Amino acid sequence: MTTDTTRCAKKSRGRPKVFDREAALDKAMTLFWQHGYEATSLSDLVEATGAKAPTLYAEFTNKEGLFRAVLDRYITRFAAKHEAELFCEEKSVEQALRDYFCTVATCFTSKENPAGCFMINTSATLAASSREIANTIKSRHAMQEETLTLFLRQRQTRDEIPAHANPEALAQYLNCILQGMSISAREGADLAKLKLICDTTLHLWPEMLKA
Repeated sequence: MTTDTTRCAKKSRGRPKVFDREAALDKAMTLFWQHGYEATSLSDLVEATGAKAPTLYAEFTNKEGLFRAVLDRYITRFAAKHEAELFCEEKSVEQALRDYFCTVATCFTSKENPAGCFMINTSATLAASSREIANTIKSRHAMQEETLTLFLRQRQTRDEIPAHANPEALAQYLNCILQGMSISAREGADLAKLKLICDTTLHLWPEMLKA
């Protein structure tokens, strides 16, 4: 009996752990979000994820591949949820924008994640040697402005925005406000301060449509 028990215990101890890809991506995301791409080393990622380096290499090829997977994970977990607040046809233009901005502000100041926007934080610390990563972040970050443009165009076709208004220019302005909110959060602004920015932006919305 003792022999059987010992054999079972050894067999259990020798069983390899199952690699949890999503959990590893979330832990890696926190590191990249907090420290940026350059300052996050492979050893940092190994320690944070609990996976061995060969496992990470087998799954993502290299640090760049892991970062690209993390970026996709960020868009799925956060950006898609934010956009759901925007593309709700039952809401007025102003209410949809307010809900979108407030949801983003909540994310930027959440204690569960590093402050600010993941893409802005990581792009701000990239060196010239990371051109490919920089281009990837730039193209993904441009999606936020494209999303706002699409939203505004849709509302314009429904006559909720004047025909003379320029959706592209409005989206560019709103996107700059969002980027500023990210920087403010990174510098310590709390949710109340960011919501005040949201309120001010929406207060100015009627004037924006006159331009």
